[in-house]
Amino acid sequence: MVKEKVVLAYSGGLDTSVILKWLVNKGYDVVCFVGDVGQEEDFDAVRKKAISAGASKVYIEDLKSEFVTDFIFPAMKGNAIYEGRYLLGTSLARPLLAKAQIAIAKKEGAKYVAHGATGKGNDQVRFELAYYALNPAITVISPWKDPEFLSQFKGRSDMIVYAQKWGIPIKATKGKPYSEDENLMHISHEAGILEDPSFRPPEHVFSRTSSISKAPSKETVIELHFKDGIPVKLVNKSSGSAKTKPLDIFVELNKLGSINGIGRVDMVENRYIGIKSRGVYETPGATILWSAHRDLEGIAMDKEVMHIRDMLIPKFSELIYNGFWFSPEMDFLVNAFNKSQEAIDGKVTISLLKGNIMTIGRESFTPLYNQKMSSMDVEGGFNAVDSKGFININAVRLKAHFVAMKGRVPYDSLKKKGNDAGKKTVG
Repeated sequence: MVKEKVVLAYSGGLDTSVILKWLVNKGYDVVCFVGDVGQEEDFDAVRKKAISAGASKVYIEDLKSEFVTDFIFPAMKGNAIYEGRYLLGTSLARPLLAKAQIAIAKKEGAKYVAHGATGKGNDQVRFELAYYALNPAITVISPWKDPEFLSQFKGRSDMIVYAQKWGIPIKATKGKPYSEDENLMHISHEAGILEDPSFRPPEHVFSRTSSISKAPSKETVIELHFKDGIPVKLVNKSSGSAKTKPLDIFVELNKLGSINGIGRVDMVENRYIGIKSRGVYETPGATILWSAHRDLEGIAMDKEVMHIRDMLIPKFSELIYNGFWFSPEMDFLVNAFNKSQEAIDGKVTISLLKGNIMTIGRESFTPLYNQKMSSMDVEGGFNAVDSKGFININAVRLKAHFVAMKGRVPYDSLKKKGNDAGKKTVG
């Protein structure tokens, strides 16, 4: 009898290792997919663990360059930031992983894909919406929403017992009583001891960024060069080194941000399913990149285009966070943002110092900034007398509003008058 084939998004951790064995024991031919999006991992060990647990095949795909060029950079073009603080490191990686997983399912002729995301989190939505958008005929196996699986595994202790029963090696977890997700863009820390929003994370939680107290006291000066809103060159003015490949630029920004204590965020956010969650994030390179890109837009982007684009940022960020990367509305926004970036060419000079990102200069090949016109010391082709009429025209509406409000009779007074009018005088 031919077994049904399922492609499992596999990390090598307790959850996906137990899910792998559970699927094998249910009679599936399990192909494991591991996406290298920049996490620190011994991929050979992950491969061996998957095979020992019953996987028929293991794909390990290097997705780092694609992550930078096709997901991080497009998000940067739209200045994506969820709820004003989160740079969406996990959210941006999930559609990339789902895309690669669906491609493997097609290659393997698999009708099923599976993941280990829980039923309370955002990742289940991000993975599954991407699966269906890329292959509407795919069938998703989501164990953490499966009644049979849930009846067998009430919690982590049941999974540990199951792993021990089937000889699946598990890592000790006492050292990190919280959950982490890591990729090239960031590392997140949540759950466990971090669920108390008043609890300050101890310094050992942070693995991507130096503390402010240990960051160098000497500034690092860099230049970021952009073409059509995309970073094309990074120059470290302090060391003289330069990077021009997208992945190399991002890796170097991560290094510089990490050394200088840049990119820490501690927040309570709103998950898509309605639950609030406390997350602690370290996003060093992207924090620098977002800041530099935004600054260059100030000198090179048209005012009205910028203001319309800025109104779209919350929606764009929400779509990424909620898992709608592959959607018609996302296509619309990305195309609009690409149009807005056509003249975002130039360079930004930045000082990095003890958690701070300070722009100290910017140049554009197509600047909309006119120094003479802006100067308070030079007339510069602008007739100040014209401002008088401009102000008068804009004041017409405000004057009318003032007069109307001054003569306004409060509604309560009108109501009282009406009631009094209906009363009869007795006497």
